[in-house]
Amino acid sequence: MAVLNLIAVHLLFLLTVPFRIYFYATNKWHLTKEFCKVVSGMIHAHMYIAFVFYAIILVIRYHSFFRGKDPVAFHRKLHALWASLAVWAVVLVIILPVYALKYGGSEEDLQDRSCFNFGGELEKVAVKVLNYLIIGVVLLVTLALAACQIWIFIQVLGRHRTNFYQHQEFWAQVKSLCFVLVMVVCFVPYHSFRIYYMNHYNNHRDMNEIFLAVTAFSCLDMLTFMGRNAFGTCNVGCCFT
Repeated sequence: MAVLNLIAVHLLFLLTVPFRIYFYATNKWHLTKEFCKVVSGMIHAHMYIAFVFYAIILVIRYHSFFRGKDPVAFHRKLHALWASLAVWAVVLVIILPVYALKYGGSEEDLQDRSCFNFGGELEKVAVKVLNYLIIGVVLLVTLALAACQIWIFIQVLGRHRTNFYQHQEFWAQVKSLCFVLVMVVCFVPYHSFRIYYMNHYNNHRDMNEIFLAVTAFSCLDMLTFMGRNAFGTCNVGCCFT
């Protein structure tokens, strides 16, 4: 269920990508300001919702490893569905209305047919504090998951000292490593740079867009879900998608 939600988030984000390409190709935004806010916010929404589902997938896999059992069994089949609905409810009922009312309220945000220029929001103390909190959570959670994955790998290699690559348990952990690498490669650089950017946003807007664009490469993880082994044991190729 977490994987299906992750794919849905990627697909929703990809629908907005042509509009970003259109703006950077023409350097003019001929559509409405409200739609600009939607397209601009979608890349952030995609990044954080995907991050939540990555964390959920990894926690479930780690839980299964430490318990020495197969995937976590919910007491009721609908529990996974309700958990997914809870995540989307928070996004749609709480975060989306706040975003629609507050995001892009500065006077400089959309002038002369420009778009994706919402750095003025960082002048607000509350916005800056919220950004620091989000950065801290993303970096700490990613670090904790990466450390846990390394420890699990050490345990697996110690358990299968010879011909470890022939064991299904090893390749299962390789797939978990793929998710960790996506988080480290796609999300950590952006959030690390953002610490500096929040105090120098007027001079590094282009650089911020580049780091933000890197987060979109997390969509390539959909390639790992294709094929007959999509929800089973990972093969070597999954790490290179």
